[in-house]
Amino acid sequence: MEEIRHENVEAYAYNAAKKGNYESGDSYFTVLTDEYFICSVADGLGSGPVARESSQVIPQILKEYHHETIDQLMNRFNGLMLQKRGAAVAIFKVDFKKRTLEYSCVGNIRFYLYRRETDEVIYPLPVMGYLSGRPQKLKTQLYTYLENDLFLIHSDGVDLRNPKAMMRKAGAPRRLYEDILASIQTGDDATLISGSLLH
Repeated sequence: MEEIRHENVEAYAYNAAKKGNYESGDSYFTVLTDEYFICSVADGLGSGPVARESSQVIPQILKEYHHETIDQLMNRFNGLMLQKRGAAVAIFKVDFKKRTLEYSCVGNIRFYLYRRETDEVIYPLPVMGYLSGRPQKLKTQLYTYLENDLFLIHSDGVDLRNPKAMMRKAGAPRRLYEDILASIQTGDDATLISGSLLH
């Protein structure tokens, strides 16, 4: 488990390879500054080293270009997928000053934002397909967030029947992380990040 703590965000990340594989085809990467928090999850097509090669495009780009917009970053990810297997990719950026969360996804990565204050879940629909280097239509969505909103992002190796009920019951990111971990069947590469936006 990786723990991320800051006055504005608290998060917990899990990443594991499919049974029988040494390397996970999933990758995630986070960037935290005093102005913003960026989190991205990629699920490389297939499994093992070939899948990992595609998903590792994410840290490669974010280390250097995290100051860019979500669309610019997604286009960079896509550009590096040429001659690789390809990957499903989701990315979101939380702007602490504006109190906004910007989200974009291509492929089957799931994201939920749970508003404790109003007991509602925001679930942006992804663009179908995956990043492969070919021109890609993006659909970036912008939301405002409230103090103590919970978020959850996970790859398809994590199968949740009722995310809203789990988020409501857990109430806090560490508990949500532990509850999901207890229910995971590792038949596939699995990545999950649960967190709370504190201010």
